[in-house]
Amino acid sequence: MDRWTQIRKKVLVEGVSKRQVMEEEGIHWETLQKILAHSQPPGYRMYRERPQPKMGPFLGRIKQILEGDKHTHKKQRHTAKRIFERLRDEDGYTGGYSQVKKAVQGFKQRNSEVFVPLTHRPGEAQVDFGHALVKLNGVLVKRPYFVMTLPFSDAFYVQMFERESTEFVWEGHIRAFEYFGGVPWRISYDNATTLVSDITGVHKRVLARHFQQLESHYLFDHHFCTVRRGNEKGVVEGIVKYSRLNFMVPVPQVGSLKELNGQLEVKCEGDLQRKLRGKNATKAQLLDEDKAHFRPLPAAAFDGCIKQATRATSLSLVRYDTNDYSVPSQWAHHPVLVKGYTERVDIFHREKLIATHTRLWGKEGVVFNPVHYLAVLEGKPGALDHARPLEDWNLPESFPLLRRRMEGKEKFHGEGTREYIKTLRLLEKYSMGRLHRAVKKAVQMEIYTRDAVAQLLYPREDFRLTTFSLAGREHLRRVQVARTDLSAYRELMVAGGEA
Repeated sequence: MDRWTQIRKKVLVEGVSKRQVMEEEGIHWETLQKILAHSQPPGYRMYRERPQPKMGPFLGRIKQILEGDKHTHKKQRHTAKRIFERLRDEDGYTGGYSQVKKAVQGFKQRNSEVFVPLTHRPGEAQVDFGHALVKLNGVLVKRPYFVMTLPFSDAFYVQMFERESTEFVWEGHIRAFEYFGGVPWRISYDNATTLVSDITGVHKRVLARHFQQLESHYLFDHHFCTVRRGNEKGVVEGIVKYSRLNFMVPVPQVGSLKELNGQLEVKCEGDLQRKLRGKNATKAQLLDEDKAHFRPLPAAAFDGCIKQATRATSLSLVRYDTNDYSVPSQWAHHPVLVKGYTERVDIFHREKLIATHTRLWGKEGVVFNPVHYLAVLEGKPGALDHARPLEDWNLPESFPLLRRRMEGKEKFHGEGTREYIKTLRLLEKYSMGRLHRAVKKAVQMEIYTRDAVAQLLYPREDFRLTTFSLAGREHLRRVQVARTDLSAYRELMVAGGEA
């Protein structure tokens, strides 16, 4: 550049002849003319593309391959390298890879879609799902997560679940609506099978029945994107990637998804303090305008569960989603209604809740509540040590001690085991913590009966805090009780001492 400038100064400022400059600098006439015409080197310019004689006959074949890729999943489409290999092996191409690569880029550039920037109105939302790795109790697993974002304010909500299912969709919406404090008036989705049962036209959908239930309860409007046109909800797709890279890198290590979801909610709240490029306020401030256009939450929350009517077996088990859950033995052989949520399973008999369990998401598992089988064991005490529901029941050490003492008591006539089971049945009414304290105290006091333990469970009031009310007992107001003369007791004590 320095030499370029000096040559221009010699001719245009100092008036040195062009011939002299050409001789001194050793440059050609055309080069000097270019220097004088341009204030800086213009660089290399190719006015027309060089012909590629070896590539020409194969351009149609390349176009055919790329056209066929439009109907193939994007992860299995041809790369330029793969097209080069096919031309070489199948069509006799003898040219180089760079020519094929350039031809492919040219086709893609000419056929690349152009988009229009969209405006987002307050109160609208977009929903999408992603997947990420998480280490649960030391085990690395891949789990789906739900994302709802409000494009106007760019506020979003993220939660992870065990499996992509109807309950997953329901619970994600329920939590998001409660988090935002209202219901967006319009929500955009892709065409997931949990939402759409059939596509009948460009913008015509047959909604899944469970999604219709959710929409009917919260009364929002839906919008489904054109098939393979995720750009119609590009904001949430960006947030799916953003939340994975910023909230789940490094891979979260937690004891449960409940713990992880608590952390994700805190991060969503912290993100509200960001101010986006081109915005004159923080996300939190813009969210207030979003909320002003929300529909209010319904008076009652949506009951986001799958209901299934079934019957308890002779083993007091109820099957739901390939897994078995126990119920109290008194409900064996009875019809029941199961409600499956994302985190729990509730079991009812005629609108009465008879059992609740943490939901299993594997297959062919069994969940026992040992208390459900104590009534049966009372009639069959010999099965106590072989009962499968009690195999992993880790009771406090005072319980085995109480059992040994009961079984050693002669007054039970060999029925000490049954007496111990009767004591365990107090768990049908009292918590394990309360019964543990009562059993521990009974052992210390060396009283080894079920009734004695039960007495220790009853609440005991401080007599100093008790009062006797005369309300409704006006006739007692006329009763006069004389003050006790304690000297009479003193005389008795003295007389007893002399004796």
